[in-house]
Amino acid sequence: MRNGFLLLAALSGFMSVALGAFAAHGLKSVTTTEMIAIFNLGVEYQFYHTFALIAVAFAGHWLKSRLLDWAGYLFIVGTMLFSGSLYLYALLGTKWTGPITPLGGVCLLLGWLLIAVAVWRNRVKELD
Repeated sequence: MRNGFLLLAALSGFMSVALGAFAAHGLKSVTTTEMIAIFNLGVEYQFYHTFALIAVAFAGHWLKSRLLDWAGYLFIVGTMLFSGSLYLYALLGTKWTGPITPLGGVCLLLGWLLIAVAVWRNRVKELD
């Protein structure tokens, strides 16, 4: 799945740049600065986790762990939930997306934790 993660990261990076440009140029006339800031927060976190997904794809060359795959899946789901809910809220004012945002954040946190566990387990194996 590592090549799949790299492909999805490339698409996510593309979307991050496109959405950031949309926020900078297309939203000014249709929404408030507060909503643009919320939209931009979604773009920021999407961009951060684009790089996290690239790291997962490349880390698989050195760390052989299914935890990396799970981290990648969590980054994908977390980004969709976290950033996606912020995009919907900023564009449509959908308050029902509020509880979805923290669920996405938990997925992102778990992804980072799984990378740490994979590295730790590999480190322990190297010491044996």
